[in-house]
Amino acid sequence: MSVWLIIIVLAIVLGLYLLQFVFIFSMEYRRPVRLAAWLTITIMLPVVGAALYLLLARPVDSVSSHRHKRLAREQLLKAGKLTTNAESFADLNGHPQLAGQEQLYQLLSAAKGRCITLRNKVQLLQNGQDTYEAILKAIANAKTYIHLDYYTIRNDGIGSRFKQALIERAKAGVEVRVLYDGIGSLHLSQAFIQDLVAAGIRTSCFLPPRHAWYERRLNNRNHSKIAVIDGKIGFVGGINIGDEYLGQNQKLGFWRDTHVRLEGDAVYFLQQLFRSDWAFAAHEELDEERYMPKHHCQGHDPVLITPGGPDQIGEPILEAVVASVMAAQTSICLSTPYFIPDPGLLMALRVAALSGVDVRIIIPGKGDSQLVLWATLSYVEPLLKAGIRVFRYKKGFIHAKVLIIDRMLASVGTANMDMRSFYNNYEQNALLFDSDSIAQLAKDFRQDERDSEELSLAHFAKRPVMQKMAEAAAHLLSPLL
Repeated sequence: MSVWLIIIVLAIVLGLYLLQFVFIFSMEYRRPVRLAAWLTITIMLPVVGAALYLLLARPVDSVSSHRHKRLAREQLLKAGKLTTNAESFADLNGHPQLAGQEQLYQLLSAAKGRCITLRNKVQLLQNGQDTYEAILKAIANAKTYIHLDYYTIRNDGIGSRFKQALIERAKAGVEVRVLYDGIGSLHLSQAFIQDLVAAGIRTSCFLPPRHAWYERRLNNRNHSKIAVIDGKIGFVGGINIGDEYLGQNQKLGFWRDTHVRLEGDAVYFLQQLFRSDWAFAAHEELDEERYMPKHHCQGHDPVLITPGGPDQIGEPILEAVVASVMAAQTSICLSTPYFIPDPGLLMALRVAALSGVDVRIIIPGKGDSQLVLWATLSYVEPLLKAGIRVFRYKKGFIHAKVLIIDRMLASVGTANMDMRSFYNNYEQNALLFDSDSIAQLAKDFRQDERDSEELSLAHFAKRPVMQKMAEAAAHLLSPLL
C-alpha cells in the first residue's frame, strides 16, 4: 500500500471521526449539558457513541405532539363543567397562600388550557399500601368506566390484585382501559394482558420498544401514574403497580412514596391526559361528552395539574419548579429519588439558600440504580457549600417526589428532579395550594428527616477517592440518565 493511499485512508477516517462531533454539536449546541454528555460518550466510544446518539437522542424540537387535544379551560367553561376556577389572580383572594405572588400565578397559569381549579377535594396517601387500597376501593365502586395509565405494571402480587379487580368490574359491565409504557412495563407478561383482553378489557402499549427504536423515541417514556374512575375520581403521584412499592424488594426494603387522590374539577385534566395518551397509543378517540362528565364536588381545595413532555411548548414542570423556588421566602423542602437538576434549578436552589431561605433536600441513602445514585451525589458538595441541608434517607428507599414552598404551595407527582423528567418523559404533577395538604406534607417531610442522616460538608468531603471518581464520571453522563 502506497504512502499516499495510507494518508488518504487516515484522512477519511479522521474526517469521519471529526464529523461525529460536528453533527452532535450542530444538534445539541443549545443544550450545553447534553452536548457535553454526548461528546464524552462519543470520545469514549467512537462510532458507537454516534450510533447511540442517532438511536436515542431524538432532538426535542423534532418530537411531534401526541397529546394533540390539550384540554382548554375555555371548552370546559363553555360546557358549564368547570364550576369554579382562577380566571385571574383576583379569584384567589379566598386563598391567601398566594398573596403577593402575582408573577408566580402568571407563570403557573401561562400555558393555554391550564388553570388553577378551585373546587376539589384532596387526600394525601403516604405509602403503597394506602394508595393501593384507595385505588382498589375506587375501582370496586366504579359504575361506568376505569382508566389506568401507568409507566410500570408488574405481574406480581399487587399486579394480580389489580388484574382481578379490573376483570370483576369488566364482567359487571364497566368499561376498562389499561395503558402501559413499553419500556417501564417491558417484563409484563403476555399472559397477564391476555387475561385482561379475555375479560373484555381494552389494553394498549405506549411506544412499544420496536416502534420506539424505529422512531428514535426510546428516551421518550410515558412516566404517567394516572387512574381515573368514572371521570370523577383521579389518582396521581409516584406509585406504579408493583410489589416493590409495598416494600417487598429485598435490596431496597421499605418504600417511601407519596400519591394523591383527587375529586373535582382537577380530574378533568387527568382524564384529558389519559384520553390523549390513549388516542396516540390505541388509535381510539374517546368521546368528550361521555368521558368528561360534570362534577358535583363540594370541596374547596385549589389544584393545578401541570403536564410535562417533549410535546409541550417549553418545559412546564421545570418552569413551575424554578419559579416556585425563586418565590420562596422562608423554606424549601424537597424530596426526590433522583436529583440531577437542570443548571437553572441548581442555581435557583443555591441562590435561595444564600439569600437566607431554609433549603432542605432528602435523597436516597441507597438507590435502585448505582449509576444514578453516583450522579445524584455528584451534586451534593455544591449544595452543602451554599448552606443547603442535605439528608440521605436510611429507613429504606425514598421515591416520593415532593416539593414544599413555604406554606404557599406543594407539588406531588410523577416527575423526578432530573433532566430526564424535565425534558424527555411525559409527566404530570399536581400543585396543591390548600393549607391542610401542605401542612400534612410538611409533617411527613419532618418524619422523613428523622429517618435520614444529615450530611456535613466536612465529613462528605472525606469520602473515598474511588467514589469521587465514580461520581465525576456519572456527573458527565447525568444529563442522559
